[in-house]
Amino acid sequence: MGLALSGCASPATTPSEATSSNTAPDTASSEIAPSESASESAGESAELLTQVAAPQIVTVVESLEHPWGLAWLPDGTLLVTERPGRLRIIKDGVLDPTPVSGLPDVLNRGQGGLMDVSLHPQFAENRWVYFTYADGTGSANRTQVARAQLDGSRLSDWQVIFEANRTKEDTQHFGSRLLWMPDNTLLVSIGDGGNPPVALEGELIRNQAQNLSSHLGSLVRLNDDGSAPANNPFVSTPNADPTIWSYGHRNIQGLAIDSVSGQVWATEHGSQGGDELNRIEMGENYGWPLVTHSREYSGGEISSERSRPGMVDPLVVWTPAIAPSGLMAYQGDLFPQWQGDLFAGGLVSQSIEHIQLDDSGAVVSQTSIDIGQRVREVAQGPDGFIYVLTDEPNGRLVRLEPG
Repeated sequence: MGLALSGCASPATTPSEATSSNTAPDTASSEIAPSESASESAGESAELLTQVAAPQIVTVVESLEHPWGLAWLPDGTLLVTERPGRLRIIKDGVLDPTPVSGLPDVLNRGQGGLMDVSLHPQFAENRWVYFTYADGTGSANRTQVARAQLDGSRLSDWQVIFEANRTKEDTQHFGSRLLWMPDNTLLVSIGDGGNPPVALEGELIRNQAQNLSSHLGSLVRLNDDGSAPANNPFVSTPNADPTIWSYGHRNIQGLAIDSVSGQVWATEHGSQGGDELNRIEMGENYGWPLVTHSREYSGGEISSERSRPGMVDPLVVWTPAIAPSGLMAYQGDLFPQWQGDLFAGGLVSQSIEHIQLDDSGAVVSQTSIDIGQRVREVAQGPDGFIYVLTDEPNGRLVRLEPG
């Protein structure tokens, strides 16, 4: 059962990942694929959602400069990246005024900078912290993944373990979300390289998303040292890069796994509309740019096709764009009625989209939680609350608590 959604933001005239908007979200309308029980399920879901009080939004910390990613240490201390190239510590609700030392310079330009952060699953033993960031110059840059060991407020032994195998012009579409799988392999999203007229090898760079020898427009799966796992889907495919896990993506900036079902979910930016929620499966092609609901920023269709055999259709399409960034699948006890539901941040919509799923993983309904600032990241804390980073010069860490 699929869901197509319209609303949540006015159409952007420039790439939505970088656009700041004060447009209030519209009321979302939904279209549920026909099924015997669709109307009954939708009615039950709507009734349930109206019975749940809206969550309270509590500001925990302010004065973060364009925060991007977050990760909790075993003692509850929070690490937060700031896009200009700083790693900050928040302990007991207080922001340490001194950034963590030991980070190298990053390319802080356009959509680039220091982006996601994640702890190794055995962090308590090995102290490894993983980062994504933009490296290079404005005319030749790429996404890199590195790890370093954290000792208090200092990083050491910085190691670049992976880099996108194509450099690109301009400073768009770095992807950069990190997600650990149950087998301790690491998924990393890599953007398609940018919008027209950005080109590579004589054609629009976005076409790299259909090139299995290129990391651009893909999810890659790595061992913790950056090498390719032997059971990746294209290891034995001639001319394919062995790290690629799925492809045909534009720019994934929301990546989450349901800790109960093991299902991986992703949200990715469309162009002019056509943002997507996708169920991620190994080895699949998600269509970009051959199949899309997006349109050119300059006007006109990118493709006349919305679906094609052999390519995966999105579960949700947002038009106009919400500019999705940050995604989580909730499995806490503080909001028991939300277990298994998805929460997707929106930069342009300045909201969190609460996407309710049924037991089969089909989308039932969506409601918006207004945050009032560009939402960059959404994550479940170890305490069961939902935490949100807002992408602003004076960005906030806020907490959603039961109403």
